[in-house]
Amino acid sequence: MSSFLAPVRTVGCGVLQSVSSVGRAGYLGADAARALKKLDLWGPHLLPQMGRIGVESVPIALFIASFTGMVLALQASYTFTGQVPLYFVGALVGKTMILELGPVLTGLSLSGRVGANIAAEIGTMRVTEQIDALETLAYDPVAYLVTPRVLAGAIMFPMVVILSIAIGIAAGWGTSMALLDLTSAEFSKGLRLFFDPWDVQFAALKSVTFGITVTSVGCSFGFHTKGGAEGVGQATTRAVVISSMIILVLDAFWAAVLLS
Repeated sequence: MSSFLAPVRTVGCGVLQSVSSVGRAGYLGADAARALKKLDLWGPHLLPQMGRIGVESVPIALFIASFTGMVLALQASYTFTGQVPLYFVGALVGKTMILELGPVLTGLSLSGRVGANIAAEIGTMRVTEQIDALETLAYDPVAYLVTPRVLAGAIMFPMVVILSIAIGIAAGWGTSMALLDLTSAEFSKGLRLFFDPWDVQFAALKSVTFGITVTSVGCSFGFHTKGGAEGVGQATTRAVVISSMIILVLDAFWAAVLLS
């Protein structure tokens, strides 16, 4: 009987832990929203966090976007050969980078860089009792640690994503000029063919939610870290995995809600 109940017990424990994590994250998010009025605590840390989350993430985001644009141009040329006019390469590169690959690939890459960094940093502060010291000194640790990081993520993710989209399209244009039988005018014609300004707004909106997700999940797992160095490692891994999963869910959600 006990062997039969073991899988049920394992699943039940997993469900309870998941619900508990969601509840803790909800409480932390509510505390971070209430902490917005404590500008004197989070205000001085906003610009440094914007630099760490946004500016320092530009190189990896641009690296990914560049090769994504190149691959899109080459694969589009291969797909369209003899069937569709080659200038549609510009349409495919532009539309795909703006609507999907630019925001999602950038969000996933930053979930590894930013989310892991936040979870490890705050988790280390938790296990070394630095957060407890802040509470002892009458500092609100949520306003001091969480609020500036979430705001910085919401502000900087769209900027990094828009820059990545531009670089990806430029890389696709350069690849088309160098390796394909395509002129700049033809690529531009295809790029303008299906362009809609709403697409850029859609990408920016998605990236705002991605930024809030990555920073919030990183802060939540870091804030509730237990178990010393091993716990910090587990919190970091979980933050990256969970934020990546939520990004994919949000990507499908926004497509269903705003593009249908």
